[in-house]
Amino acid sequence: MSVTPMIQDSPGKDTEPASAAPRPSARITLSPPPTAMAWMKVGVPHELMAVPEVYLAPGDALVEIEFATVCGSDLHTVSGRRSAPVPLVLGHEQVGRVVALGDGAVRTDGTPLRVGERVIWSIMVSCAECDRCLNGLPQKCRTLAKYGHEQVRHGWELSGGFASHAHLRAGTAIVPVAESMPREIAAPLSCASATAMAAVEAAAAVTELKGANVLVTGAGLVGLTVAAIAADRGARVIVSDPDPLRRATALRFGAVAAVDPLLPAGSPTALPAVLTSLSLDDGLNVAIEASGSAPAVAQAIACLDIGGVAVLVGSVHPVGRVPMDPEAMVRGLKTIRGVHNYAPRHLADAVAYLEERHNAYPFAMLVSTTFPLSELDAAIAEAATGGHVRVGIIP
Repeated sequence: MSVTPMIQDSPGKDTEPASAAPRPSARITLSPPPTAMAWMKVGVPHELMAVPEVYLAPGDALVEIEFATVCGSDLHTVSGRRSAPVPLVLGHEQVGRVVALGDGAVRTDGTPLRVGERVIWSIMVSCAECDRCLNGLPQKCRTLAKYGHEQVRHGWELSGGFASHAHLRAGTAIVPVAESMPREIAAPLSCASATAMAAVEAAAAVTELKGANVLVTGAGLVGLTVAAIAADRGARVIVSDPDPLRRATALRFGAVAAVDPLLPAGSPTALPAVLTSLSLDDGLNVAIEASGSAPAVAQAIACLDIGGVAVLVGSVHPVGRVPMDPEAMVRGLKTIRGVHNYAPRHLADAVAYLEERHNAYPFAMLVSTTFPLSELDAAIAEAATGGHVRVGIIP
């Protein structure tokens, strides 16, 4: 592969919103050209799309994708459960290597980005100037753009992870990743792992995790990562999931117990009995809900002790109404917090955590099978069977 940058005069400061097409400062041609898989509509196979030229604005970067994983939100889109603009390049969990840079491209910490660096990047592009960005909510930027969620348009065709390359826009948090980190662990950092870190931080802002009793509902990648982080911070973790394989896996990620939420309350292995066996009849300090199930949300709130906090992460699609007793919330001094995506610091913290601890837990085994990019539809169908935490894509 050859990279031929053609540098043009850089424009002045771009005052367009983050979602607008970037102004070019460099024209990049690759041989062979980058390709991406475009999703058109439910029930129709992805279409291969070639991108002969990429126009990098100041602060942009072009990354060759090494590995990507199929997230649950990708499945929601292709199944029609969530609406999305088309054509669309899905995928937002990936790791890659920088092959070209626009003027002034930087890492999250503000230092210059370098060609050849192995990196991961945030799911979102933020402006850093609106009131939400300035108040620490860049994931809710007024002009937000999101990788794997935007309609393909001229100037930003490589906007998702199911491609050979990704065009990273200025305003994207970019973090270097150690060469020693397995690709199966690095790719989900940009969604599941960083979201898990944000959820744990939200709980820790309310109550000390060391010595806390924590319930995690949902043993997918977010829930398992939450369990590991919380256990490493000194918490006693219980995981709830209806799948027996995922419950067994949770015990390998720091959980002291794993319960089936579908069992009757009187069952000796249901949550109430397990709490009694652990002398937790008063309830738990923290509940982190990562499944998106309405009954799980209700359980996360109801199981809290005085001063407890429930962090809701999984409800990223409609789940219906959930009952709540306001008096119990008030008298119990309880807190409910919502976490959607994350801030750049959570991505950096997730990278640092997994670089140090990825060998302590079997994270790599959570990607159980891989497909080439050309077989993306088969990979998505495999992921939709529910038998995998993640399915991998090799461009």
